[in-house]
Formats: sequence, C-alpha cells, structure tokens
Amino acid sequence: MNGTRTKKRKLKKSDLALLVMLLPGSIYLLVNNYAPMFGMFIAFKKINYQKGIFGSDWVGFDNFEYLFKTKDAWIMTRNTLLYNLVFIALNIILGVAFAIMLNEIRHALLKKGVQTVLLMPQIVSMVIVSYMVFAFLSSDNGFINHSILEPLGKGKISWYTQAAYWPFILIFVQAWKNIGYNTLLFLASVVGIDKSLYEAAEVDGASRMQQIRYITLPLLKPAMITLGLLMVGRIFYSDFGLFYQVPMDSGPLLPVTQTIDTYVYRGLTNISNIGMSSAASFYQSIVGFVVVLTCNLIVRRTDKDSALF
Repeated sequence: MNGTRTKKRKLKKSDLALLVMLLPGSIYLLVNNYAPMFGMFIAFKKINYQKGIFGSDWVGFDNFEYLFKTKDAWIMTRNTLLYNLVFIALNIILGVAFAIMLNEIRHALLKKGVQTVLLMPQIVSMVIVSYMVFAFLSSDNGFINHSILEPLGKGKISWYTQAAYWPFILIFVQAWKNIGYNTLLFLASVVGIDKSLYEAAEVDGASRMQQIRYITLPLLKPAMITLGLLMVGRIFYSDFGLFYQVPMDSGPLLPVTQTIDTYVYRGLTNISNIGMSSAASFYQSIVGFVVVLTCNLIVRRTDKDSALF
C-alpha cells in the first residue's frame, strides 16, 4: 500500500515538470487564440464609439447580410480558398521532393549547406520579401524590365497594375519562402525510415527510383496526411504579408489579392466598419472549423490511424 502511494507521488512530481514546461505555450495559446474569441459578439453589433462596444446596439445578422450582398464576399472567399488549395498541394509535393533529394546527398558539408540555403527564406521578414519582389518587378528600374525585357527589345510591363500575373507571382513567392520548412519536416520522416528496408530492396534488385516509389513514399503517407490536415485547418486564413505587403496594396490587383484577412484589415483601416470586419472574421473561423472537421472525418473513414482525432 505504501509502495503504491510512493509510486503515485513520484508520478505526480514527474508530471509537474512537464506541466511547467507546458505552461508558457498554454498561456500564449490562451492569450493569443482563445481570449480574442470573446470579441465575436462584435459581429452582431453596430459599433457606436460614443456608446462603447458593450453599449452599442445589437443588429443581429445585419452585418453578415451586408457582407454577403457585396461582391467582396465572393472575391475574398474564392481567392482565400483557391490560393490555399494550391499552396497545400505545392507545399506537400515540393517538400517531399526536396526532402528525398536532400536525403540522397551523402557529403555532410554539402547537405548542411543546402539545408541552410533552403531554410533562409523562412526567416526573412515578409516586409523584406516585398521589397525584394519590388526590386525585380519595379516598372522603371526593376531587374526583369531593365535587365531582361529591354535587352530583348520587349516593352516594359507595369507589374503592379496587371492583375493577370499575380496569381503566379504569389504562388512562386509562397513556395520559395516555405519550401525549406516543409522540406525539413519531411526530411525528419525520411531519415527515420528503417535502412534495412532499403538494403533488402537493393538485394532484390530494386533501383533507387523503385525504392523511393515503393518504400519512401508509402512510409511518408502519414506525415503527408497529418501536414495536409494541419494546412487544411488554416485553409480560410491567409498570409497577410503575402497578400498585402508583397503586392504593395495596389488597388488594381485587388481582384486577385483580396483575401479574408486583407478584407478585415481594410475594413478596419479604410471604412472603420468594425462590425462588418468582425462578421467577416467570424465567417472565416466558422467555415474553417467545419472544413477541418469534414476533412478529418473523411481521413478517419479511409485511414483511421492518420486522422488527427
């Protein structure tokens, strides 16, 4: 009996250390993610600064009705959803491809150098990235216009007024910036694969491509599904810097750069409509939550072990 009590005390002491380690992250999560949820009621109010937030009149679903009557609701939803679908596919495909190629590098110093080069864009601020893009695309002195198109006898392109180019530009910038992080995530899974599987396949005469196809890719499937579900969880959110700072908030580009996040920001700064901005954010959260549950349910029915919950 005493031995059981002692064992329980030891378990509690060991758990205490883990709880202390968990505390900073939990506090951040509560303050940054859960505390702002209290403000969701603003989406159902018409904010009057004289009356204050709590004293302002309730308007029910009027903010949502006004939001969905405008063409902005369709544009920002379409852009947010389609861009994120492309981002998810590219991030997984490129991450897996580069992880496999990086794993094939045998020279340790070269491998570390390539890892560093791939990861560097991830730590660069989006503000700096926006000016790097501007250095390439500036109408007057940009590298593409000044050093490529002019010598070829082509006319200059006004990149920041031509919306047709920007879906490809934004996709390229997003892939370039995140490829290193996704590569390292998949590389950790590739490195963890039992080497005896490859040795057995090599004895059986399998080529390197066959080993990748029949061993590496199937064993990477759980990591791909997990990362995909985590990305789907953010499918109605967008990288604010990518869609606002990189295009330099150019008005002619709004049809292809307007997302839910940039719409909320512009609604607050340009027209000071807090209620409608909150309604857009509320809509973003609810639809994103439903999408996560739906995708997880589909995965759970097809491959129960790969589901998040």
